[in-house]
Amino acid sequence: MKDLYTLFRTSLAGLRVLLLMTVVLGLAYPLVVTGIAQVALPWRADGSLITATGAHTTDRGEAVGSALIGQVSTDDGLFLNRPSAAGDGYDMLATYGTNLGPLNPDLVASIEERKAEVAEREGVPGADVPPDAVTSSGSGLDPHISPAYAEIQVARVAAAQDLSEETVRALVEEHTDGRTLGVLGEPHVDVLGLNIAVLAAAGDS
Repeated sequence: MKDLYTLFRTSLAGLRVLLLMTVVLGLAYPLVVTGIAQVALPWRADGSLITATGAHTTDRGEAVGSALIGQVSTDDGLFLNRPSAAGDGYDMLATYGTNLGPLNPDLVASIEERKAEVAEREGVPGADVPPDAVTSSGSGLDPHISPAYAEIQVARVAAAQDLSEETVRALVEEHTDGRTLGVLGEPHVDVLGLNIAVLAAAGDS
């Protein structure tokens, strides 16, 4: 009987701790963090959503995309994102890379195929096609491309939107961010913001 009583008391104490931690860590802590985020950084807390004018928004009904997530590109008259291995492309529920090694025959073949497609589409030699034009990011959700990939798309986008290449190139520069803190990562171009700016410029021309 004494052993059963001890077991009961121990189990009850453990259950109380479990319930307490569930309330504190499972309910109170997330609510506090969410509340602070909504007050301090509402745009980021709501997913860094972008409107069709390029402005930040916390109203999901007005958003055309997120500054954090790339989109499947289907309009050849705009700048195209890099390939994505996430589901059918930029699927936030299936975020991952290819997990294929650099010498994997399937990866090598897909890179060569994509390089030929990009070179033909952009009218450039295959040697001018940058790596991010033919490979996906580790997450499959990267919303940025390299300045080199943006550069080889300038002529096509300018012609499609009836804009000068100088105008489009200037928009690329406006939407190019440098290295984080000046040393981390590489310069990158915000594709969604750039495309919104291109459409706005074409509408004003």
